[in-house]
Amino acid sequence: MGLPNSGAAYVPRAKVRDYLLSSHHPVGRAKAAFFHGLGFTGETEDRLIAGILEIARSGRLVAAVESPYGVKYVVEGILTGPTGKAAAVITVWVVEPNDPRPRLVTAYPK
Repeated sequence: MGLPNSGAAYVPRAKVRDYLLSSHHPVGRAKAAFFHGLGFTGETEDRLIAGILEIARSGRLVAAVESPYGVKYVVEGILTGPTGKAAAVITVWVVEPNDPRPRLVTAYPK
């Protein structure tokens, strides 16, 4: 079983630009170093979004947890960067009570 409603999953561009690829974000900078190591930059953020969405569609669902904000889903998959280097990645998605579309919360190396 994969991420429910994965075809409707979305990745907020600001989440990628200001968090996952930001070397200045206090929490995101470690993730940015990882994604930069795969070759992702501000110029290739569309490729990162596409790769994360592919994990949503074809990755392995490893957990589903009820929270006050909705159901959080943890999905694992392989992400290949612009350099051709690939790595295992964990993605976390939330489906809020008023919106059936899975929204990316975070992504990080497995």
